[in-house]
Parts: sequence; structure tokens; C-alpha cells
Amino acid sequence: MTAFPVILVQPTCPGGQRAKGVQFQLTCHLYRESHKLEVWLCFLILSFLSTSTCAAPEPETFQLLKCLKFEGLKNAIEKSEAMLYAPSSSDIKENCKMKSLKCYMSELIMVIVEEEIQDPKAHCIFDFNERLPPDHPVDCPPCEAYSLKNIKVFLKRLMRLLQEMNSRKA
Repeated sequence: MTAFPVILVQPTCPGGQRAKGVQFQLTCHLYRESHKLEVWLCFLILSFLSTSTCAAPEPETFQLLKCLKFEGLKNAIEKSEAMLYAPSSSDIKENCKMKSLKCYMSELIMVIVEEEIQDPKAHCIFDFNERLPPDHPVDCPPCEAYSLKNIKVFLKRLMRLLQEMNSRKA
């Protein structure tokens, strides 16, 4: 005899965060002879799905600040003559800080790639960028809406944004 129970699960994340996406619906085909194995497999799959859909926590901005203050990397970046989109603190609405940080990171990574910076400390920038949470639909201007500035102004404004985001968490 075959049973077809339907398991509806609303995954939750540690710290009370809600998981992204919709409810998972999984039909487990349970056979009388091996129902324990299949039940365990169903729960294993559901556990994996619920933990892999949690919203990523905001990355630690102080780590990026520390990385950017490393003289060798900072000097290599400052050699660039690129003009980059760099919103000033007064341009950024409170709910758009993360979106602006993503703009800064895109520009910074472009500089590292174009300048072929080989400094091992540059990996912290790529790592930080990978940990940024995905965009949420917020009414924020695109990166291209901000003014173009040289690399020194760009870095100064980026550092200011990171410091503001750090102080907000404290």
C-alpha cells in the first residue's frame, strides 16, 4: 500500500528572520516496507531547503573598512584614473544605504579588475561583495544617477558610508 502525505513547511531562520520565497510543498511517497528511510529523506531535504533560503545577514562593514585602510591595497587602488559613481552622504536616503554600498562595491571591483591589482588583500573586497544581501524592491536611485568623482573622492565617500553603517549597528 502507498501513502501520499503532503508536507507543507514554512521555513524560518535563526534569529527570527523569515525565509525568503513561498512555502515548500513536498509529496513523500511512503512505502510500507521502507517508510522510515523515505520519511528521513523527506525531512533531510526540507531541512536543507529551509536553511539554504534564509536571508543572509548584513556583512560586517568594519571588516571592509579595515581592508580598505591597508596601505598597499589603498595605494594600488588610488593609482586608478577612473571616474566613478560616488554618492555623497547627503545623497543617500536611509533606506538606500545598502543599495548605495552595492554601487560602491561594483565600482571598486571594476577598478581592481581593470587595474589588475594583484594584492592578496583585494580578496577581502570580493568576499565582502559576495556576502551582500540581494536587492529588495526599494525606491532608490540607480548607481548611474550619482555624480562621477575621481578615485580619492570615491574612496573618501565610501569610507564615510561604511563608518555611518558601522555606527548605526552599534
